[in-house]
Amino acid sequence: MKKALIITTVSGFVPQFEMNNVRILQSLGYEVHYATNYNIPVYGKDNHRLDNTGIIRHQINFVRSPFDIISNLKAYKQLKTLMNIERFDLVHCHTPMGGVLGRVAANATKTTPVIYTAHGFHFFKGATFTNWLFYYPVEKLLAQITDVIITINKEDYVNAKKFKLRQNGTVEYIKGIGINTEIGYNRKVIKLEKCEELGVSNDSFLLTSVGELIKRKNHIVIIKALAKLKNMNITYLICGTGSLENYLKHVVNKLKLENQVIFAGYRNDISEILQITDCFVFPSLQEGLPVALLEAMAMGLPVICSKIRGNIDLIDNGGGELVNASDVNGFAQAFNKMLNNKEKLSTYGLYNRHRIKDYDINMVSEKMKNIYIGIMNRS
Repeated sequence: MKKALIITTVSGFVPQFEMNNVRILQSLGYEVHYATNYNIPVYGKDNHRLDNTGIIRHQINFVRSPFDIISNLKAYKQLKTLMNIERFDLVHCHTPMGGVLGRVAANATKTTPVIYTAHGFHFFKGATFTNWLFYYPVEKLLAQITDVIITINKEDYVNAKKFKLRQNGTVEYIKGIGINTEIGYNRKVIKLEKCEELGVSNDSFLLTSVGELIKRKNHIVIIKALAKLKNMNITYLICGTGSLENYLKHVVNKLKLENQVIFAGYRNDISEILQITDCFVFPSLQEGLPVALLEAMAMGLPVICSKIRGNIDLIDNGGGELVNASDVNGFAQAFNKMLNNKEKLSTYGLYNRHRIKDYDINMVSEKMKNIYIGIMNRS
């Protein structure tokens, strides 16, 4: 049986985002292996979602920082040993450090073909000069030992096309990981019950964000914007956990927004929460192609989001409001606009449901299957 290795830095990545690719590989006759750091289960508190999937697991002591040289060398040696033992027929790398160490180890052990999915390059329009100085040359160099680079937004696709890949290598553009665009919902059935569970007032205008509580997700700008609208009946629900949780709660208390901001933690019921949401808010500083935003659009929600790469692939003025990521006043004005023009909300939502059709999981799966088959035939 052929063997495929999926590599990510943190272990929650595959069950959260890549199970469809796992199923495609298994349908093509691959035994799927997964190398990651199972001690860092981001997007959930454990690894039970991998149980009964047929995935063979391998612990690699990845760290997220590229500057922890000693730890990265240890992880690299672990990957080399694994590849020499298993002799994989295909390697598919994800996440920045998984992508770097996975490709270097594959090249050292002559393991091919190698695919890298860029879920958002760290160099992008608006990124710091330091990011361009460090990350662009690294990706350009690694492209030379990569057979396929998959990009999920237009800006990254344009940048990756400038790279020189391994002989016969290609750069592909697919529209994210694919989602079910036919999500059904019935707000009336669950609204009262779910609002009560979360502590949301039934008559409050509910803004929802989904994402880790880290700097990149930029929840702080929404909290500060709410402070400018204290007399309005708005509730902000944040779904996620992360290193900034205590800091964000401190800011909420300092601004006296305890009755307006709810920290819901990591949730397995996002689809139900979106059903009671009036407007989805996504203020990130950096994204590839955000799944949370895709899901909100499929649910027929209006959106207020930051004007950044990835977000602008999905949202235009027909589906909501785009605001500069650091513009506190701009977000406050967008909230006020939504509140004072509620009849427009359904128009935004219907527009987003129509726009999201191109990102359907069936279309994305067909493209990914063709990429896998093409690289199998090439090798």
